[in-house]
Amino acid sequence: MSSTSEPFGLPAETASGPRWSRETKVIALIAVAHFVSHVHIMLLPPLFGEVKEAFGVSYIQIGLALTAFNVASALLQTPAGFLVDRIGPRAMLTGGLLLGAAAIAAAALLPGYWFFVISYAFLGIANTVYHPADYTILSATVDHKRIGKAFSIHTFAGYLGSGVTPALVLACAAIWGWRGAFLFAAGLSFAIALLVIVTGSILPRVVHKPGQQPAKGPSSDGTKVGLSLLLSAPILRNLLFFFCLAMANGGIQTFTVVGMGAIHDTPFSVANVALSGFLLMSAFGVLLGGIIADRTPHHERVAAVGFACTSTMAILMAWVNMPAAVLIGVMSLGGLLNGMIQPSRDMMVRAVTPPGSFGKVFGFVSTGFNLGGMVAPLLYGWLMDRGEPRAIFMIVVGFILLALVTAITRAKPPGNTTWTR
Repeated sequence: MSSTSEPFGLPAETASGPRWSRETKVIALIAVAHFVSHVHIMLLPPLFGEVKEAFGVSYIQIGLALTAFNVASALLQTPAGFLVDRIGPRAMLTGGLLLGAAAIAAAALLPGYWFFVISYAFLGIANTVYHPADYTILSATVDHKRIGKAFSIHTFAGYLGSGVTPALVLACAAIWGWRGAFLFAAGLSFAIALLVIVTGSILPRVVHKPGQQPAKGPSSDGTKVGLSLLLSAPILRNLLFFFCLAMANGGIQTFTVVGMGAIHDTPFSVANVALSGFLLMSAFGVLLGGIIADRTPHHERVAAVGFACTSTMAILMAWVNMPAAVLIGVMSLGGLLNGMIQPSRDMMVRAVTPPGSFGKVFGFVSTGFNLGGMVAPLLYGWLMDRGEPRAIFMIVVGFILLALVTAITRAKPPGNTTWTR
């Protein structure tokens, strides 16, 4: 079997100490970069009101900036994955961090609403880099016995970034205003870009060894082979899987508070605490899932257990008026099991990805998140406007069950495509 590190020509280290030391440094560096990417994603929502007043526009118009972000990410994430495979994940990751810093600074400093929207579109372009580059680097440097934990730490860092950003940017805005908060986030991105540049020698570069060049089709540049891979049944199945996760999580994370209030008259304070429990325990569930993912090859079974419990949680939320303590407990448990799925999700994608293609594959399947991010708010917002909040949770259950089907019915990948040693 091919080693995960072979396509990148990493220095050979047989001693477990130096190898583990390099792996630890790589995981930490990639986790910090992923943390920053989620700071970018969550930067605007807590400041909606201040930004709206600054430009004298409506909430829909401010929301257009997020739409521009997601559209740019959805359209360009797959091409970014191809570039990761071609020019290397280190260069792409550095470029993404620098572009993100420039886009956020432009959003804060340039006058006028349309400059703000355009800046957010560029921030969406920067966002396309992280998943293909991060997963390529981790798969190339981390031993397969620890790759599940590496994926879980990467995902946990993203959850942590989403969790701390609202408090962080509100504190900055209280001191320097919303533009100061944006500039702080830009400075953070620029600082991490410098860190990647300075310590980047531990990261892999794309150096194909003899006999490891990607197969090329009639176009002589490998494009045909790349597209054929992305349009193959296993990869499309994973694209659908990611889309279903985005649709389900979009309903729970965005509409739990207003939905529970409309259905059961649940106080906003209680619903917010329950949602916080879901998000916090999801982060810890990711770490638990990483340990489990390293100890079993049956990742679809892990996903099945998590999905069964998460769908049960959504059904209870829609149909049972639970006391506050019970609701918080149910959502916290659901969050723990929802987070547990994430490393197994990544391992399922890894299992069907051939060497040298991690960038394009993870870039392509991660587009499912962007597609879900565009569709979910419109669908669920329309249902709320029509007075059908219970339907939101039923649709969430439907997408969870569809994700479950895509996981448990997947074919076992052939031995020559799994990246094991």
